Amino acid sequence: MLHASHLSFAYRAGAARVIDDVSVTVAAGDLIGILGPNGSGKTTLLKMLSGTLAPSAGAIEFEQRPLTAWTRRDLARRIALVPQETHAPFDFTVLDIVLMGRYPHLGTFTLEGPADLAIARQALASTGTSAFEDRPFATLSGGEKQRVVIASALAQCPALLLLDEPTASLDLGHQLDVQLLLAGLNRNRGVTMVLSTHDLNFAAALCRHLILLHDGHVVAQGPTEDVLTPDTVRELYGVDADVHRHPIAGHLTVTPLARVP
Repeated sequence: MLHASHLSFAYRAGAARVIDDVSVTVAAGDLIGILGPNGSGKTTLLKMLSGTLAPSAGAIEFEQRPLTAWTRRDLARRIALVPQETHAPFDFTVLDIVLMGRYPHLGTFTLEGPADLAIARQALASTGTSAFEDRPFATLSGGEKQRVVIASALAQCPALLLLDEPTASLDLGHQLDVQLLLAGLNRNRGVTMVLSTHDLNFAAALCRHLILLHDGHVVAQGPTEDVLTPDTVRELYGVDADVHRHPIAGHLTVTPLARVP
């Protein structure tokens, strides 16, 4: 579906590269996590994969076409990016927010029709937020807002969903809600996803493949079972950790033990 080769990026000429010689392949149906400490380049990489940022070097192909060959509207119909935080500048309802996901599919000055409304309501149902349809978006909790923003992305009907820290600032219950939601969308609707996260256990529970970034470089990438190890946790975070398969949950868990001296 998407292949990025030898990507590099710097925010200004002569500055240090935030991303340096990174290559990524995303197949249809993948669920990939990007892990790394603060400043490792996770958000920058997602923005390049979405077409929001142009790489300083390297190339990206999406559905066998260079990303630069796509118009912004056509790309928005195929790739959706869910940011860490979404702020509504006006008093939009939840349905208004989700209908914004239909904008790439509408012509200039065209209003949403019954088909768009049906798609938006299906996206609300898929994320368990139908009951909030008429609520002002600003009145929702953090976890509820995140599910609504994901619904808006689903209303775009994208082939690829990119999520930047989807559980940032959420409590444990809402983290689990988002984890189960994303797993269900990938499993039941075949939505291809790439997400960044600081939460190693969230990534271990959800993602089948991982990309580990440090200072803009790929430390390791591959199946979660192969990549998430005590050695890679130490290299990424400077922390000794116990990594083992949880006997009940059935996936890897990471327990920090000590800072590496």
